Amino acid sequence: MLEARQLTKEYQSGDHRIAVLRDVSFTIPEGAFVAIVGPSGSGKTTLLGLLAGLDVPSRGSVIMDSDDLGKLSEDRRAQLRGAKVGFVFQSFQLIPTLTALENVQVPLELRGDDGAPARARELLARVGLGDRAHHFPNQLSGGEQQRVAIARAFSNSPRLLFADEPTGNLDSETGAHIVELLETLNRESGTTIVLVTHDLGLARRAQRIIRLADGVVVSDAPSGPRGDLSNDAVAAAAALED
Repeated sequence: MLEARQLTKEYQSGDHRIAVLRDVSFTIPEGAFVAIVGPSGSGKTTLLGLLAGLDVPSRGSVIMDSDDLGKLSEDRRAQLRGAKVGFVFQSFQLIPTLTALENVQVPLELRGDDGAPARARELLARVGLGDRAHHFPNQLSGGEQQRVAIARAFSNSPRLLFADEPTGNLDSETGAHIVELLETLNRESGTTIVLVTHDLGLARRAQRIIRLADGVVVSDAPSGPRGDLSNDAVAAAAALED
């Protein structure tokens, strides 16, 4: 579903070139739930932007569902994201003057979906907010707002969902519930999920953990049964916490 091939991203700073990512390579199969972890400044968000086609690498390539993003125009990449990709962010990014239902309806209506209201209600019910459809964002808790954002992200039935620190503004218990919801949607819909987080406890819920440090992949290990980390991932976890 997604492949990074020797991704490198550099920026010019005065007379120097600074590498944020260096030769990052991995493959994510369809239907997987993968966490990308690492300390602040390790390149996680830069990597997500490259994987989603929001930015282009200095070197290397990203293959999304057989399409080489580097060979596509910006408009074509945007079309590909609209057709196959969903996003969930730390800041929710809901429109404050619209209800939960209307926030979920917006992308459906932009695509000309005649059944937008019914589909939006179905998605809200699926994330447990069927009775909050007519509430505005400021009438919802942080966890409820993030659930609305997840419902909106699934409005185009994405084959690939990028979640960038989706629990960053939530307490630990609410954050765990959000990741449980992503797990359920991954299992029921078969959507490939790439979760970027600095929270190792949440990363353990994924099937696989890719750890970045200083712009390079330092470990790539599967999680064990029931979300327990494998021995390799435990070692990576310890290094991350250091």
